[in-house]
Amino acid sequence: MTEFSTTRPGQPALLKSSAAALGAAALFDAVRMTFPGGVPSAYAAEGPETNKAVLGFIALTDAAPLFVAKEKGLFDKYGMTDVTVAKQASWGTTRDNLVLGSEGNGIDGAHILTPMPYLISAGKVTQNNVPTPMYILARLNLNGQCISVGQEYIDLKVGLDTKPYKVALEQKKASGKAVKAAMTFPGGTHDLWIRYWLAAGGIDPDKDIETIVVPPAQMVANMKVGTMDCFCVCEPWNEQLIHQKIGYTALTTGEMWKDHPEKAFGMRAAYVDKNPKASTALLKAVMEAQMWCEKMENREEAAAICAKRQWINVPVADVTDRMKGKFDYGTGRVVEKSPVMMKYWADSASYPYQSHDLWFITEDQRWGKFEPDYDAKALIAKVNREDLWREAAKSLNVAASDIPTSTSRGIETFYDGKVFDPANPGAYLASLGIKRIA
Repeated sequence: MTEFSTTRPGQPALLKSSAAALGAAALFDAVRMTFPGGVPSAYAAEGPETNKAVLGFIALTDAAPLFVAKEKGLFDKYGMTDVTVAKQASWGTTRDNLVLGSEGNGIDGAHILTPMPYLISAGKVTQNNVPTPMYILARLNLNGQCISVGQEYIDLKVGLDTKPYKVALEQKKASGKAVKAAMTFPGGTHDLWIRYWLAAGGIDPDKDIETIVVPPAQMVANMKVGTMDCFCVCEPWNEQLIHQKIGYTALTTGEMWKDHPEKAFGMRAAYVDKNPKASTALLKAVMEAQMWCEKMENREEAAAICAKRQWINVPVADVTDRMKGKFDYGTGRVVEKSPVMMKYWADSASYPYQSHDLWFITEDQRWGKFEPDYDAKALIAKVNREDLWREAAKSLNVAASDIPTSTSRGIETFYDGKVFDPANPGAYLASLGIKRIA
């Protein structure tokens, strides 16, 4: 099982808190004023460098830990009393606002597609290819995305096998009509899931179908007017599509790769390096929110929170069933208590395995987002801050049995029989039929 280095060459040393220079009595009084109801023990001696942060999110249910941390006062609990959780219009907007940072009226961190901090840090998706260093502090969830297909293909009841879908798409193209697959950001998770699914059935996502970018909240409206034939996105948009009788769910992505990693809690490296204690406080609030979201007795309330106007702004009926593990695929297939429902904390959902980040970079190499010889492990060593996650977990008294002992989850197997060994990503790439590299 491959271990990844956690050393970040040239990484700035953690800055001492400006508050550390204050006298103990004066510091205690300052913190006590921040917490009129009592001083949290963790910050009685020394508080975070700043109580302010701006965190972005996209209207998706895997952002629930940020919603819960805000609504339940968990940011406040850990001394971050001025946290803004700000809705972003698209993943492109999220990227642009991360480049700006809050000092430039942007954001300090975000609920984000796991590959994006790598693409942004490497300057692959930024203006003029200028890198903005980022860190991944935690994973936000496992599973929970879906691939949906338009109602015109309801007779096919498309599922994991895309071979019958390929025939239907070829017939549509032969009639002179365009065929399109929508995802949310080039090189992001949804892009990679839908590409993997199409390619596994012999559909080249760059040649046999046009791949387009559509923001999550606009997926249903675009499917309604026939903009695309299929799309990949998180909830509640797949469920809403069925409720509006516009399409159906072909699969939930956990069926492709059980307990796959999905979103991350990413922060600008500049913010974390300047404010290490504040960053840890944010991380602890998010992790505690993940624990809360994981409990089944909280899932209905979590759905109600997600549905609120300031967060996703949809009918709660579009959120509740799948949040609780019930999947009606819209084809007559109904799965209760799905084994691949979204996980926020169970099975190390929160821990950012470096081996998973390596898979995302390897897939982005497959499709030409990173060069074939790009040093993925060196980039992971700079971006992945699983060391901070471990520190936060210990501070939260997470049981030792719930803290992974390795930075690799080991060999991963996909629904089509492909195997990813983090110790040999080249062999995985070589096993894939459709790709953009030799």
